[in-house]
This record gives sequence, structure tokens and C-alpha cells, in this order.
Amino acid sequence: MEKRPTSHDVAHLAGVSQSTVSFVFTGRAGISEATREKVLRAAAELNYRPNLAARSMRTHRTGRLAVVVPIATMNPLTLLSGAISAARDEGYVVEVVSLPQEPDEREARFAEVRDSGQYEGMLSFTPLPRAATTGDAADDPAPGTVILSVGEFDDAMHMAGALTDARPVDEMIERLAVQGHRRFLHIAGPQDFPSAQSRRRAYLDTVARLGLESIGVIDGDWSGRSGETAIEGLPSEAPPLAVIAANDVVATGAIRAATRRGWRLPADIAVTGWDDHPQSAFLVPSLTSVSQDRERLGAYSMHRLIAAVRGGEPPTKPDGLLTVIWRESTESPR
Repeated sequence: MEKRPTSHDVAHLAGVSQSTVSFVFTGRAGISEATREKVLRAAAELNYRPNLAARSMRTHRTGRLAVVVPIATMNPLTLLSGAISAARDEGYVVEVVSLPQEPDEREARFAEVRDSGQYEGMLSFTPLPRAATTGDAADDPAPGTVILSVGEFDDAMHMAGALTDARPVDEMIERLAVQGHRRFLHIAGPQDFPSAQSRRRAYLDTVARLGLESIGVIDGDWSGRSGETAIEGLPSEAPPLAVIAANDVVATGAIRAATRRGWRLPADIAVTGWDDHPQSAFLVPSLTSVSQDRERLGAYSMHRLIAAVRGGEPPTKPDGLLTVIWRESTESPR
């Protein structure tokens, strides 16, 4: 049976002491970034994982972190993937803890997890129940437990954090205006979504700032049918026109309706989407869209939690979480 690599093996490969390896995986201060990276590279090469049970006995730390999500389906699973990978790279075990939707049950379950003493830190992408911030001294979190709510989603799992940044809408409209587009239409998402509200505001503000013509904002429901209905209801003299759709699915419906009306893309009508769905690059024409790096956002959020657990400096928020992917659907108008 193959021998499991030890911290001594990692120390030998990295050219450091065994105590340095231990300090790296327990988050001890005073380790340089260069030394830390050298130890982590050696650990990855050997497929080393610290013995959490032994570490817990020595340091009174569990080496475990929790990511808190509601029971409702969480669509952007790449957030979880990024968070879990980041934690594992730092030597932690991560468990995903689900919370019920009913408020009293949520609070009871959260308090149970918080006070279990199993986790050094808890990361939540959604607002936490009152149990996270209220209660007398007896209800305080277990010693050493750090709780971080990053607020990337609301209770209904609607995006409410970094990914509601609507600056790509500005960028798309500005480039389309440079190409010669003067008439615009926004097919919006449901207005109970913070992301839909943000994109609607960005559309209206940018059109007004550039002195462009908006022929309307049509509320939709993220469906292809809403995009199709919006284009079907336009007057025949609407083109040339640029359509800013709430997401790629809405944009797909808009493209279908425009094609059925005999409007050529992008000569008569340009269309943009959001989410950069895998199929969007293979539409005819391929769809300009906004790519969201949810995995990197998840990793950044987890690094924030780990920094808080270890008492270190928080990481710098990454740039480029949202990127416009320019494709054939937004070439110059006729």
C-alpha cells in the first residue's frame, strides 16, 4: 500500500523545516508569501493533505469551514466550486450546509451549526438569519468561529452582490453608439431581481448620457418567450435598432422573432445578451454577451473568510469579474 505523504516529506521537497510546513497550514503569521507558495507547491506535487484530527488536538483548530446556502436550488454552482477549491488549497475541509426556507427553522439550524464547534469559519452567500447577529452571551458563536456573509444573493437566491455590477451595459451601448447605432431597446428582467434593476438603470442612464434614442424598456421574465414577444410587438419601421437583452435566453427569443420578421442580424438589428451561455457562441449570428467569473468570485469570498479566521490581511477584490464577449450579433448597422 502506498505510503501517505507526511509534512516531513513536504518540508524536504520545499527545502524548509517541518515546523514551517505546519505554520503554513495553520495560518501562522510571519511566513513570507514566497515561502508559503513554495510549501503549497510541494504539498500539491505530493498530493499532501494535513491530518486534521492530529492538528485539531495540537492547535484546538478543526481545519473545517462551512459554506451556508439555502435549501432552494443554487444555480451558480461555480461559486461553490471556486470557494471549495480555494479552501482546499489552504488545507481546509469544506462542508456545504443548507438552511431551510422557513424563518424559525432557518434560525434554529443556523444556531445549531454555529454553536457546534465543528467549524473555524462559516461563509454565507446569502443574508444570514437573526441568530447570526443577535442573542445574549450564551448564544455567542463558539470560540474561534468566524462568520462572514458576503451577500452575493438575497433570500430568494437573486444575485445581489458583485455580479449585479451593470457597467458592461454601459460598455456595450457605448461601443454600439460608436458603430453608428442611435436607436435602442432594452428587454429587461423581472424587477424583483437586483441584477435586473441594476441593468435597467444602467441602460436608461447611458442612453440619456450619450443622447441616444430609447424606443422603450419592456419588462420580461428571463425567458426566450419574453424576448420573442418584445420584438414581435415592434413597429415595422423600428430597424436599424440595437437590443440590450436581460440575458442570453431573452436574446435568443429576440433573435428568433427578428429573423421571422425578415430583419437581418446584425445589419438591421443588433442584439446583446448576458451570462455567456455555452450555446451563445454557436448561434447564427454568434451572440455578444457578458461572461461572469463566478468561480473566481467564490474563491475570493473564501479567501476573505480564511484571512479573517487566521487574523490576516483580507485579499484585494479581483478585477474583471464581468467581461463583455464581443461576437457577430453586434457588428455595424446598415
